[in-house]
Amino acid sequence: MSKMFNGEVALITGASSGIGRAVAMAFGAEGARVAVSGRNSEELAKTVNMVSTNGGEAFAVKADVSKTADVQAMVAKTVEHFGALNFAINNAGVAGDVFVPTVNYSETTWDNVIGINLKGVFLCMKYALPHLLATKGSIVNIASTSGLVAGPIGCAYVASKHGVVGLTKAAALEYADKGVRINAVAPAVILTEMTERGGINDPAIAAMMVAKHPMGRIGRPEEVANAVLWLCSKGASFTTGHTLAVDGGWLIP
Repeated sequence: MSKMFNGEVALITGASSGIGRAVAMAFGAEGARVAVSGRNSEELAKTVNMVSTNGGEAFAVKADVSKTADVQAMVAKTVEHFGALNFAINNAGVAGDVFVPTVNYSETTWDNVIGINLKGVFLCMKYALPHLLATKGSIVNIASTSGLVAGPIGCAYVASKHGVVGLTKAAALEYADKGVRINAVAPAVILTEMTERGGINDPAIAAMMVAKHPMGRIGRPEEVANAVLWLCSKGASFTTGHTLAVDGGWLIP
């Protein structure tokens, strides 16, 4: 049976859980060969196993995307293992201090959030692009609705995700006539380990979050993965520099 990405290669960062793991599963199910990256070797091994159990092909590359040497090695190992790179999904991210006023925000946390969420995306794009130019591939950066509107959820997170949206637009213009499409996805609240750590299992917090989504629920990682796959597909061949909200209506009001 023909699949959407038969034999092509996708590299997904932050693939040890949540959205990244769902994206890896989705690419594997569509015939792609998948490189999964993150900082937790045990969880990456679980992702590889899940992709393989579902009939896909995957291998893991441990990396911290805020470190240049790690990103260079991650991309090089992926290309060495599979022979090419068609898609780079830059998903690795951290929340930082949530609901902390700017005046009280830790400089150390600021540097960590910006380093992973924004610098990490930049580094991954920088070192993936030479290979994507060769295959006329695509990049999808995982932003957030916090990259399109602000809220009192942590200044570094909001700043980093706004930066991802701007970086996506700038790079898309640079490479639009070179055959590489660069887009972003902006999820609202998605049920992941990160949102669980943020208190989504608390009924009061969950009710508050659900109320912000006109669809009356929070999202699932698989729903974000579906958007990523579409942006990488031939169906999105005339789409670049776009940030696609997967938000249950969050941004409508």
